[in-house]
Amino acid sequence: MVLIFGKENCPYTRAALDDYAKRDVAVDYIDVKKDRADLERMLGYSDGHRRVPVIVEDGKVLIGFGGT
Repeated sequence: MVLIFGKENCPYTRAALDDYAKRDVAVDYIDVKKDRADLERMLGYSDGHRRVPVIVEDGKVLIGFGGT
């Protein structure tokens, strides 16, 4: 399972979600604007970086999305 932290209105978050869906990869999407605790959780993964999306896959953290 892939964990994606993002914001609903972010085109890079949308592109990441679309890409994983196209590849039929299960994703747990968390909108960090809906809950402060989720934002704090994202910041823990991203070492304080506030850029989205933050993608956690197989223990690796990717900040931002540029396509595959």
